[in-house]
Amino acid sequence: MVVKPGMTAMKPQGQAYKDKSKPADIRLSNINAAKAVSDAIRTSLGPRGMDKMIQASNGEVTITNDGATILKQMNVIHPAAKMLVELSRAQDVEAGDGTTSVVVVAGALLEAVEKLLQMGIHPTAISEAFQRCSAKAVEILTEMSRPVELNDRESLVKSASTSLNSKVVSQHSSMLAPIAVDAVLKVTESHAQGSVDLKNIKIIRSLGGTIEDTELIDGLVFTQRSSGINGPKRVEKAKIGLIQFCISAPKTDMDHSVIVSDYAAMDRVLKEERAYILNIVKQIKKSGCNVLLVQKSILRDAVSDLAQHFLDKIKVMVVKDIEREDIEFVCKTLRCRPVASLDHFVAENLVNADLVEEVASGSTKFVKVTGIQNMGQTVSIVVRGSNKLVLEEADRSLHDALCVVRCLVKKRALIAGGGAPEIEMALQLAAYAQTLQGVDAYCFRAFANALEVIPSTLAENAGLNPIATVTELRNRHAQGEKNAGINVRKGAITDILAENVVQPLLVSISSITLASETVRSILKIDDIVNTMQ
Repeated sequence: MVVKPGMTAMKPQGQAYKDKSKPADIRLSNINAAKAVSDAIRTSLGPRGMDKMIQASNGEVTITNDGATILKQMNVIHPAAKMLVELSRAQDVEAGDGTTSVVVVAGALLEAVEKLLQMGIHPTAISEAFQRCSAKAVEILTEMSRPVELNDRESLVKSASTSLNSKVVSQHSSMLAPIAVDAVLKVTESHAQGSVDLKNIKIIRSLGGTIEDTELIDGLVFTQRSSGINGPKRVEKAKIGLIQFCISAPKTDMDHSVIVSDYAAMDRVLKEERAYILNIVKQIKKSGCNVLLVQKSILRDAVSDLAQHFLDKIKVMVVKDIEREDIEFVCKTLRCRPVASLDHFVAENLVNADLVEEVASGSTKFVKVTGIQNMGQTVSIVVRGSNKLVLEEADRSLHDALCVVRCLVKKRALIAGGGAPEIEMALQLAAYAQTLQGVDAYCFRAFANALEVIPSTLAENAGLNPIATVTELRNRHAQGEKNAGINVRKGAITDILAENVVQPLLVSISSITLASETVRSILKIDDIVNTMQ
């Protein structure tokens, strides 16, 4: 507008200046930070994935390719990147496996979001479309799955060994998978449908030996050896008592010191101590107990040297210093109640077992209880390993395998692995996008393309050509081969169900829904506000 002399320029009324670039910058910053986390663990996906060596500030070293473990120990500062760390933790809690793939999928979806935002589509529209995509993807997955029964042990073992194949201990999967299946089936509560509490499976790490020496023990294992040098190391037809009181001279509640000035008084004190301990030991003998479990005490020795001497004489095996948090597991296994006072230490409160013995394992010894009468629904696994790093990774891998079997108990359906479900979802969602109009069509197509990241990464990590492999996989699925997947060992596309590469439906469903939820919440953020604290 040209302003002539004598005219006053008109100011636009009621239009405030709005800076639109800030929300866009914040969104871009969040997406880039989250993508960086996703890219960091992409290489550890699949059976040919690489491992990460994590060095803590205190010098501790961890070697793993478990997504949740890597992200948990990573020093992540950006708040949006932290959301991806939380995402892998949520997947670990919900399904236990697929912690790497859920982050990789989220990263690919964020890349798709970035392109959609550049096209000028509103974040809310993308967010709502992604919610519908996720629901549609879950439908496709459910159609693909095939039901499995808990008595079909072979299918459960296949699924557990698929989970172990991507771990460091993959060469031992044929031995660890049946252990995981047997352990979960043992603790599955028959009355509560699909209820498995993994706290009922106790994993004990024992250094020495190899992973092949790992064993499932139908009984109870204590990490410590039996105390007492002259006491029995093997007790058959054991009568076990669990006590929460100490067999040692009592102390004052407060820090008092008693000054004894003459020998007669000193003797009297020692005599009283001796009589006090002897009374407890007599009561233990009277009850017929021959294996005594003692809870750890903070204030004083749980079993004094004098008490240990008396207990050795009456041939009682003593396992002392049982941690307070282990007491619940011990009670559940033995189906007993801990005895808190001497008056209640009677024969009725004891538990019978066929054998309690101290066994050597590598450089350590531990106490093993087997043949427990009326045993609870718990089980113990002793994991062996040649060094600390292998041992810890074997423990983590076994936990993932246990979680996979738990998923199958919760939702009794199996699905093919090897990138087959992702390609099938991508194809069907892309076909569905053709029937839609407007923004939804773009969003569905972007979501479908993003899912191809899993087969593409699997191929890349296996040293195959990702583009050629994914193209061939897409063609095979388009011809109706729903179970065609990437066979990493042969380096080709084969029917992955015939190769026994299967995973629980729950793992795939959970990874799609959790990844899209996280992406939606990152998408909705348009500003980061610092607080005054």
